[in-house]
Amino acid sequence: MHSRALQNRPSGSSFGSRISVLLLAMFATMATVYVAGRLWQDAENRVYLIQELDKRTGQDQSAISVDDTLKLIACREQQKKLSDLEMDLAAATQEGFVPKHSSKIGGTHAKKKTLAVIGIITTFGRKKNRDAIRKAWMPTGAALEKLADEKGIIVRFVIGRSANRGDSLDREIDNENRQTKDFIILDGQVEATEEHPKKMKSFFIHAVENWDAEFYAKVNDDVYVNIDALGAMLTTHLDKPRLYMGCMKSGEVFSEPTHKWYEPDWWKFGDKKSYFRHASGELYVISKALARFISINRSILRTYAHDDVSSGSWFIGLDVNHINEPKFCCSWSSGAICAAV
Repeated sequence: MHSRALQNRPSGSSFGSRISVLLLAMFATMATVYVAGRLWQDAENRVYLIQELDKRTGQDQSAISVDDTLKLIACREQQKKLSDLEMDLAAATQEGFVPKHSSKIGGTHAKKKTLAVIGIITTFGRKKNRDAIRKAWMPTGAALEKLADEKGIIVRFVIGRSANRGDSLDREIDNENRQTKDFIILDGQVEATEEHPKKMKSFFIHAVENWDAEFYAKVNDDVYVNIDALGAMLTTHLDKPRLYMGCMKSGEVFSEPTHKWYEPDWWKFGDKKSYFRHASGELYVISKALARFISINRSILRTYAHDDVSSGSWFIGLDVNHINEPKFCCSWSSGAICAAV
């Protein structure tokens, strides 16, 4: 009897296999429930997204996939954000916002949009001229910044570097600039008389790349300027996108190599040897579009013996508004904007 009872008791291996089957069945049931739930959730999400798409597109039925729907919704959200940013930018533009110069004065008033950048062309050994200009018409220190902030006029002396880079000439200019902070130093431009036409091109390139102004002006360092009158005049020409204004003149082309004003390319100016009409180099103004033209085409714009002739040559083939302004013919007469000393 004892042996029969042992025969009727389930073996250990049989009992373990039943437990394994039970656990497997439970796991399969749970997995089925989980998968079904996920499928149901996905189905609900699909229905919701299609309904949303129908609301947005006005379609009763849609064959667009869930992925495409998500992309469409995300795209529309981005369009809305972009539209909001464009509205903010338009509002800022109306208020005179200018990139790189948007800080506030005293925390209350925004800086005025830059009207003009005036470059006073100077060279080594002309500190007396620069000091005379600072005393006569060019503000210094805080007043120089105030002129830029309140009237939108930037004024800087423009100079290149010595052919012997880092010599006493360069150091003198660096020391002066540390005190006055009123220079544009063209590091890639050699300061030499024969380099003046290239220096003018470098100035316009530097100015237009650093200030978004309406106009860019060139002045010699022996010229006195009525800066208020100049600013007032420029505001009357804001409607002219391609402006080239100055005291227009012509002049004889000298073909003799020994002459002071020798022009190596004299043969290009015809049998009468006369320069085309161009603004006198004492003071002239170009608009933003022309300054950008110079910057973009810097590598193919050639220069002649004189910086004013070179500047005029760049605009010969363009649809430019040449304005002969008698007030730019620097003299001490009443009403003149500039006077040469």
